[in-house]
Amino acid sequence: MKLTAVLFALLCASAIVISALPTALQDQGDVRGAFITSRPKDKPASSSTTSKPTHRRPRPVTSGDNKNSSGSANVTNRNTNSGSVKPTQQDNKGPNPVNAQRLGLGLTLFMRDANGLAVRTDPARAFEKGDRVRVLLETNTDGYLYIFNTTNDGPAVMIYPSAELDEAGNYIQSHVPFEIPSSLAAEERLRWFSFDEVPGTERLFFVFTKEPLKGLPIEEDLIALCRDSKGTCPVKPSADVWAQVQNELKQPLQSDATAQSGQTQTPAEQVATSRGLGLAKDDPQPALIMMASSKTSRLVTTLDLIHK
Repeated sequence: MKLTAVLFALLCASAIVISALPTALQDQGDVRGAFITSRPKDKPASSSTTSKPTHRRPRPVTSGDNKNSSGSANVTNRNTNSGSVKPTQQDNKGPNPVNAQRLGLGLTLFMRDANGLAVRTDPARAFEKGDRVRVLLETNTDGYLYIFNTTNDGPAVMIYPSAELDEAGNYIQSHVPFEIPSSLAAEERLRWFSFDEVPGTERLFFVFTKEPLKGLPIEEDLIALCRDSKGTCPVKPSADVWAQVQNELKQPLQSDATAQSGQTQTPAEQVATSRGLGLAKDDPQPALIMMASSKTSRLVTTLDLIHK
C-alpha cells in the first residue's frame, strides 16, 4: 500500500476515521472556547517575505544561560509574524502550576475537488481510488510535533520530522496552521495524499509535546543520521519510545467536533500557512479540537485511514 506524497511514501488509504483515544468527554462546551481563546483578536499584519516558515526550534536571542533542560531557549515572545505572544509560565511553581496552559490540537481534513481546490470533507466518508486529501493542524501553544505511521498494526515509522522537510525541524508555533502534506510542494502530486486501489488500514499518531522526545533525532542530528547511515531512514522509534507513546495514548482527552463538509479553504488560511502567520479569532476553526489535561506536557491522538 502506498500513498503518493513525498513524506508519506509508505502510506495508503481511502477512508479516514478520527480516533480520539479512550477519552473522558467532559465539559465539551469548554473545549472549543478554551482552544480558540488564545488566538489573537485581530489578524496579524501581512508579511512581505516570501520565505517559508521555519520549524527549527528557537535560538537564544543573546548569549547567556536562559535555557531549559533540553538545551533550547526559554523564549517568551513568539515569532512576530504570528501576531500573538506566547504565554509565559516561568513564574508558576511546582509540578502542576495552577495556571498551566492545557495542550490543544486541532485537525481538519481537506479533499481536492474537481477544480483542484481544498474543500473540507467528512472524515467518515468512503474514499475511492484517486481521491486526494491533506490534513491541516493547529496547536494552541508552541511545541514539538511528531507524526508516526503504522500499517495494519505493524511496526511504527516516524514520518515527521523528516530530513527532507523543514530542515528536519518539528517546532510548531501556536495557531500557525501546519499542513500534511504541504500545498507548497513543488509538484501537484506531492501536495496531497493520493489513494490507490490497495486495501488496508493505516494509522497516524500525532504527538504534540512541550519538549522534544528523548531518543529521537531532530534537525542536524536527523539530517546527519539520514545522510550517513543507510537503511535507517525513515527512523523507527525504539521499543522504549514507542511504549511511551502508547502509554500517553491512554491518557484522557476532551474533544469537540463540528461538521464543516463542503467549505473551501479560505484565503486567510492559505496565507497563514504559506507565510507562517497566526490565525485570528474570526478565522475558520478546526473541525476537531482535542485538549489534554493541565497535568500533562504531551498530547497524543490518532487518525485512522481505512481503505476498503
